[in-house]
Amino acid sequence: MKLTLCSHLAALCSSLLLLLCASQGWAASGGAIAMPDRYSADAAARVLEDGGNAIDAAVAAAFVLAVTYPEAGNIGGGGFMLSVIDGDAQFLDFRERAPQAANRDMYLDEDGEFVQRASLIGGLASGVPGTVRGLQLAHTRYGSQPWSRLLQPAITLAREGFEVPAGLAAMAQGKIEETAGETNFAAHYGGMGTGKPFRQAALAATLERIAVDPEDFYRGVTARLLVAQMQRSGGLITLQDLADYRAQWREPLQLQWRDYTVLSAPPPSSGGIALLQLLALRDAIAPAIAGLEHNSAPYIHLLAELKKRAFADRAAYLGDPDHVDVPVAALLAPDYLAARAAGVDPARISSPAAVPPGLESPDTTHFSILDGEGNSVALTYTLNWDFGSGVVVEEAGFLLNNEMDDFSAKPGVPNAFGVIGNARNAIAPGKRMLSSMTPTILLQDGKPALIIGTPGGSTIFTSVFQVILNLYDFDMSLQAAVDATRFHHQLPEARVLRHDQRPISANLRLALEKMGYTVVPNDWGDLGDIQAIKVTEKGVETAADSRGRGVARRVNRTPEHKDSGTLVGAVLAGALAD
Repeated sequence: MKLTLCSHLAALCSSLLLLLCASQGWAASGGAIAMPDRYSADAAARVLEDGGNAIDAAVAAAFVLAVTYPEAGNIGGGGFMLSVIDGDAQFLDFRERAPQAANRDMYLDEDGEFVQRASLIGGLASGVPGTVRGLQLAHTRYGSQPWSRLLQPAITLAREGFEVPAGLAAMAQGKIEETAGETNFAAHYGGMGTGKPFRQAALAATLERIAVDPEDFYRGVTARLLVAQMQRSGGLITLQDLADYRAQWREPLQLQWRDYTVLSAPPPSSGGIALLQLLALRDAIAPAIAGLEHNSAPYIHLLAELKKRAFADRAAYLGDPDHVDVPVAALLAPDYLAARAAGVDPARISSPAAVPPGLESPDTTHFSILDGEGNSVALTYTLNWDFGSGVVVEEAGFLLNNEMDDFSAKPGVPNAFGVIGNARNAIAPGKRMLSSMTPTILLQDGKPALIIGTPGGSTIFTSVFQVILNLYDFDMSLQAAVDATRFHHQLPEARVLRHDQRPISANLRLALEKMGYTVVPNDWGDLGDIQAIKVTEKGVETAADSRGRGVARRVNRTPEHKDSGTLVGAVLAGALAD
């Protein structure tokens, strides 16, 4: 999909405003945003313009995306938020949890075979949603603007409608065909046509209840509607599951990498550990990689070998840290990573058997925000696959996730992303399923230098890794680093190299095939939709991946803060203008 630019005047003016550079290199005015669509960009920018902080902007944007980006934006899913607010680095885990009635073998047939469709489509596919509780917890701790005000843009867009992009309409039609006769998806999204206003009155009413009291989602009218839908759709989530759900603050992972402190996602994400491993492994093979051209066959091969090692460790050691012991320190130990790197052969492809775990004993969305005080937020949240389980909560108007597929329903058998796991990630009541989401912030001298993340399932951390190398090894501009062709390699595939949907040159394909690779475009979508902000002593760069419909821009704070009516009016004007 091509980048969709916001056409209304307010957004155009905002995108042309320059930030003043402070001596530390970050903006002294309104900040910067990189968002998956123009509606969330408008909402987040206006919050920053009106004096809100990065958390305020994140809350407003996340709820807007639940309206205008229904394939991934959500209130019926979950995710992670990494933030640095007034120098305080925190990671908020609002990942979904398995219902109490879930059990280890719930997706196995009488012969013990994995019935994957039951973990992807219909009520049985859904974990207990965490998004509303997570956003509420972040706002309680750090928010500066009233909660109810921050939800008004989303309420207005749901009630008055937004103009549907062609790509979204096509995706919705695909989901209608995929879920025909199995869910109620078509009844709610069948009227989504390109260029037409799409109104969601039931969702607007739900958001209005949440604006008054976010506990309504977990204990009120919305909770009862959700459970009623579970009963109709054969799901397991109960009122007790909702009432018991808790989001959780965790310590972010941290690695000193070159001149940067890299902050990323701890378990139950696998993404942060994998990303930090990959960065350390890359520097451990520095002699082999020195002088190689960007995206040359030898370079792509070396990155594939590093990725293979990260996926081997992911499959063996990672899971919900509240249920299993995850050896984080051992997996990130310099001696361990040096030993892993020593096995990389620059000329030969290693088999999975040659890269065992080393210790002895596409759909998601992401956005990045920098406010005028240097506070930063990287937030990734998801329904899992596009439009989640395809189940819409009747009279509440929101989609439910299909995150249960991220468990290892049968150890050693790949899930829908082709990822294998073991008993550490097996289904258990109340357990959080393993994720690859990798919201990441790089600090330099304690100040944000890069805020980055992406959707993409198991390709998330490999995509973030490649963009970071594009920036700091090849000195690309942020937009060029984000837009460059990306490659993905994972276990259990031994010799398959996947690339994004863009064609690659015949010479590169031939060179990789001569090394023994089978080179194919990724068959379940592009490799990510990066949204990133980079800060240097020269100023601020923003980038929205040209693979998606995102918008990135710098923001100028208004001389006088506007009232909530102005906020809603500006966003609605953008929604209906073209």
